[in-house]
Amino acid sequence: MSQTDVRMDGSAALRTEREATPGSAGRRRERLMVPKADFDSYYGRPVLNEPTWQAHDIAGYLFLGGLAGASSTLAAVAELTGRPRLARVSKVGALCAVGGSLYALIHDLGRPERFLNMFRVFKVTSPMSVGTWLLAGYAPQAGCAAAAGLTGRHPGLGRAATVGAALAGPAVATYTAVLICDTAVPAWHEGYREMPFLFAGSAAAAAGGLGMLAAPVAEAGPARRAALMGAAAECVAAARMERRLGPLAEPLKRNRLLRLGEALSVAGALAGITMGRRSRLAAMAAGAALLAGSACTRFGIFRAGMESAGDPKYTVQPQRLARAKAERDLT
Repeated sequence: MSQTDVRMDGSAALRTEREATPGSAGRRRERLMVPKADFDSYYGRPVLNEPTWQAHDIAGYLFLGGLAGASSTLAAVAELTGRPRLARVSKVGALCAVGGSLYALIHDLGRPERFLNMFRVFKVTSPMSVGTWLLAGYAPQAGCAAAAGLTGRHPGLGRAATVGAALAGPAVATYTAVLICDTAVPAWHEGYREMPFLFAGSAAAAAGGLGMLAAPVAEAGPARRAALMGAAAECVAAARMERRLGPLAEPLKRNRLLRLGEALSVAGALAGITMGRRSRLAAMAAGAALLAGSACTRFGIFRAGMESAGDPKYTVQPQRLARAKAERDLT
């Protein structure tokens, strides 16, 4: 026995680095000296820096922008089908929503000049740049349509503005989905296929809810149908996204706001298309549920994304799966 194999107390023992355990067929297997790697990052810090966005600002910006765009489209449908009160409600709702959306965005930026600086360039590859210019073209038309609807003056100009805002409405309602999916936040980035459809459905449900809440039952037919189709699209898109994302969908599945939003949207849409046809009180309750459901969905999406950014495994796991898939494709 060599001197290096003897302990200081004089007893004989194998050195740690030479320890082995018997294997099958008489072979010897060395003990694993390096622990298996886990998903912790350097010194326990997250792999990604969480976005500095504030929930009440950015989640509110997502919700109000969707409500504004979908309400403008609903206003044009109502005006072209001879439903003046539903059209007026939707126009005013769109103006208030886009105003609140712009306020939330500017408040999160900290200083108004930061928002104005976005107009110095136009980048097709930047969702934020495209969205800023889109809002700049949409908001004046929404304001003109609402002013004409409230005052009754310049009906021709008001109708042209209504149609213009309606054409831009779908893009206003969904560009925020592209905006958040263009980030490195795992739950948002990997959900890029379904997120625009989810946002479009949620926006349509919210606009339909506003119409049922504030317009007479006799004129709220388009609002009821928009709410039903929007709630269905939202639920289908959410289910497909969660199924496709696999383990990465965990923050979405356990988010209580998302589950509450889906329940409120479905309940509001069903109540509106059934009891809301006859009862003004039922229509108002259904409309309130739809608006609350859409807000819960946007805030839930925001929180789930923040959770996925803070946990390293949601960043590392998709990368490992993509690498394994690429290696399988090469072989």
